[in-house]
Amino acid sequence: MSSIEEKVSYRFDDPVLLQTALTHPSIVAESKEELVDNQRLEYLGDAVLQLAVTEELFLRFPNEGEGPLTKWRARLVSKPALAEYGMKLNLGSAILIGKGEEANGGRTRASSLADCIEALLGAIYLDGGFSAAKEVALNLVADALEEVTKSSDTGNPKGELQEVLQAIQPTSPVYEILSASGPDHDKVFVASVKWQDVLLGRGEGASKKTAEVAAAANALERGKWREMA
Repeated sequence: MSSIEEKVSYRFDDPVLLQTALTHPSIVAESKEELVDNQRLEYLGDAVLQLAVTEELFLRFPNEGEGPLTKWRARLVSKPALAEYGMKLNLGSAILIGKGEEANGGRTRASSLADCIEALLGAIYLDGGFSAAKEVALNLVADALEEVTKSSDTGNPKGELQEVLQAIQPTSPVYEILSASGPDHDKVFVASVKWQDVLLGRGEGASKKTAEVAAAANALERGKWREMA
């Protein structure tokens, strides 16, 4: 049983799946052997992880609404979080990686670790089914899950929206003040928030800041960004 199998408490029936999950694209380009990189498994593992965490949050917190559940999931499956899980497993030492990539710090690169975590879950799913993959996934996120659900920032819609969006792609939303009306002592500002040139929400308030906060809250409620994930 390999070190990685011991750490995740799962033994592969097909060890080739584990090897593929740990195969970085850089070594495929350099090697004369016929190797398959982990990119397809990464794609599959991302969906497995999303479903495992979504189901767990849904069942564990029956009284929570979509907003908090979405925020918690975004934190748990974000690339930085996945890289942390990979570091705890010392996954970098097991990655099959090209010499050039290794010389440039590829074994400790956050993106490489995050990709391998997703690929590993994809491989477990193919080898042992969803139940096995879910068990490994929930063990990986267990500590982080306790932390994020106890430190909820429910009064910060802009921060929540930022987290949700950056879990999809590391670009920030853009706020714009659309109008200001009324006398100076009683102005009403209208703001919008866009992401990747798509309007996510609008809001109004007595100041530019409160209008932006209202726009972020509206964006979280509408959930337009889910169509872009």
